[in-house]
Amino acid sequence: MYCYSYLFPVGRIWIAGCDDAITEISWSPIEGVQCEIPLIIRTARQLEEYFAGTRIDFDMPLRASGTAFRQRVWEALRTIPYAETRTYGEIARLCGFPNASRAVGGACHNNPISIIVPCHRVVGVNGLTGYAGGLDKKKFLLKLEETTQLKRAVILK
Repeated sequence: MYCYSYLFPVGRIWIAGCDDAITEISWSPIEGVQCEIPLIIRTARQLEEYFAGTRIDFDMPLRASGTAFRQRVWEALRTIPYAETRTYGEIARLCGFPNASRAVGGACHNNPISIIVPCHRVVGVNGLTGYAGGLDKKKFLLKLEETTQLKRAVILK
C-alpha cells in the first residue's frame, strides 16, 4: 500500500491506496510506502477541488475493509446528497436495521475513507455528534458544503 499526506484547509489528511483503489483517507498518519502514485494524486486534486467549492462528487475507485454491516452503512452514506444530513436512525432504517442507530455510529466512527464516504453528514437527532476527525472538522465540512451550495444556488439563478 502507498500513502501520502497533504495539507488542506481543514488540516493534514493522509490518503492511502494501491494502483486500482483508494483504501483510506484519514486524519491520522497511515502506515505504508510514502509515494504519490497517480490515484493518490488524483484523489488529492479532487479533495482540493472539494475544499475550493468546485467539486461536490468524487469519482475514484474505493476499497474499504469492514464487516458486511459496515460496508452496507458506508454504501448508504454515499447516497446522502451534498450539503444535506441524515440521522443515525435514518441510515439504520435505510440499511434495513431500524434499531441499529448505535451500530451505524460505530460504522461511521470506523469509516476508513473520510470525506468521500461522507460520515460527516450523519448527525444525531438533537444535532451534531462526534466525528473521528474531531467535531471541529465535522462542523468545518458541513459549513463548507452549506456555503458552497448557497453560492451554487445564487450562480444558477
